[in-house]
Amino acid sequence: MKIAVVNETSAADKNTDIIAALEGRGHNVINVGMKKNFDKPELTYIHTGLLSAMLLNLNRVDFVIGGCGTGQGFMNSVMQYPGVICGLIATPLDAWLFIQINGGNCISLMLNQSYGWASNEKLKFIFDKIFSVERGCGYPPHRQISQRESLNTLKGISKRTHKSFAEIIADLPESVIKPVIEYPGVEEIIDIDSIEDKGMKEALKKYYR
Repeated sequence: MKIAVVNETSAADKNTDIIAALEGRGHNVINVGMKKNFDKPELTYIHTGLLSAMLLNLNRVDFVIGGCGTGQGFMNSVMQYPGVICGLIATPLDAWLFIQINGGNCISLMLNQSYGWASNEKLKFIFDKIFSVERGCGYPPHRQISQRESLNTLKGISKRTHKSFAEIIADLPESVIKPVIEYPGVEEIIDIDSIEDKGMKEALKKYYR
């Protein structure tokens, strides 16, 4: 699985904990967010929400691990975009149930609130549960069919209730887009020349001249 770790400014110092907790699992991890809380330019949860959604919609990654101080800001930010199903994950049980029932492709972690002694170990337990079950399989077993149908319905609703991502990029103010587009490493990950969606490619071209 190709996973993006996308930290915002207030939780940048937790980046090393997240990366360490993902080690040894056999995944391709892209560390694309802030890595130090004094990095410039800063990415707030507004920016990391857009970046995460962009990576998912461009099929650059399969899964995003994000978050912020409480986890609430990033979750609300990334859920403004199509094709994203994000859960606020505070415990390993949250992770285990969310992956099975909601089949999400993104999680938001609480990286300042309640983040204390041994929280780096809790991250490992959370990832243990995330990667131990089939995404979207449903739980408990007698509810699996209904929950799979609901997940497919939700994905369809997301498509119908959002503009295309190309339209979103074209309409968003530069103050939101430019910090994301210009952040170190993002241009290489996006790789505009290989984008298949013509509308998306055109919308991004003005930032990559």
